[in-house]
Amino acid sequence: MISIKDVRKVFPSKQGQLKAVDDVNLEIKEGEIFGVIGYSGAGKSTLIRMLNGLELPTEGSVTVAGRVISKIRGSELRKARQEISMIFQHFNLLWSRTVSENISFPLEIAGVGAAERQKRVNELIKLVGLEGRENAYPSQLSGGQKQRVGIARALANNPKVLLCDEATSALDPQTTDSILDLLVDINKRLGLTIVLITHEMHVIRKICHRVAVMESGRIVELGQVLDVFKNPQQQITKRFVQQVTEPEETKETAEHLLERYQSGKVVQLSFIGDSVEQPLITNLIRQNNVTVNILQGKISQTRSGSYGTLFIHLDGSEQEVNKAVDYIRSQQVGVEVISNG
Repeated sequence: MISIKDVRKVFPSKQGQLKAVDDVNLEIKEGEIFGVIGYSGAGKSTLIRMLNGLELPTEGSVTVAGRVISKIRGSELRKARQEISMIFQHFNLLWSRTVSENISFPLEIAGVGAAERQKRVNELIKLVGLEGRENAYPSQLSGGQKQRVGIARALANNPKVLLCDEATSALDPQTTDSILDLLVDINKRLGLTIVLITHEMHVIRKICHRVAVMESGRIVELGQVLDVFKNPQQQITKRFVQQVTEPEETKETAEHLLERYQSGKVVQLSFIGDSVEQPLITNLIRQNNVTVNILQGKISQTRSGSYGTLFIHLDGSEQEVNKAVDYIRSQQVGVEVISNG
């Protein structure tokens, strides 16, 4: 569906040439929800804008739905953009138009007749859950409702690809989740390929099949979301994963635990997929002569399975504690000893 080959994007600056995107290669499958995550300045916005021709690569090629976007111009590019829609962080709605009129706008540009436009607008209003708000203006809508209008407008021409440029960054957590749920529903119903960029790992965790991590214009890590959670390779990826798997107070808690326990071991366990549902602690106590104190834990859901972290304190003789740690490892559970008593 989307092929990015040897793409570089260089901008001139007072300090010389700025490499916004540097030698990126990506293949995104049809019907996939693909996430690109990175901090500000990583190059992700430039990359996604090259998918619909808003930016042209300095080198390399970008192909979307069979069209080489990096090569076409004029009417051919406008036609291609009808199949590649985009939603934005700040909604980009027309403030003088109602909900229905905003959704209808791309259909008007495409020359669709009035009766057919109205039918399509009604379908989309129902799809995004805005029944009863058809005649409201953007100033009368909440942030989540505005983004639903943006999504409906983006779907008006039955696109094959939906690009999401930090689409939930301006929303509160509860509204963010409702918009992400809507995107998953649209992906399932319409088989739409969705590419989103974000700096929030929660967004990646909740809806993406695969993720690319960008830093300084390059893709430094790429894989299935659950695999990236299970075994992040790069330091930047580890920081993103920790946003979701470890509460902000984890470091403080760990430091407190190191001071509190003078014997045994404080251990961090990482559970992936089916291992989350196993009665590990029960079996650990039954099979080993140790005491187990559960200190802190969290389970996160990804599209392809669960990921959990748990901090426990193991106490007993050194031999028994080491035996318990070996037992945990034998159960396909990640183990990191963060202190020794």
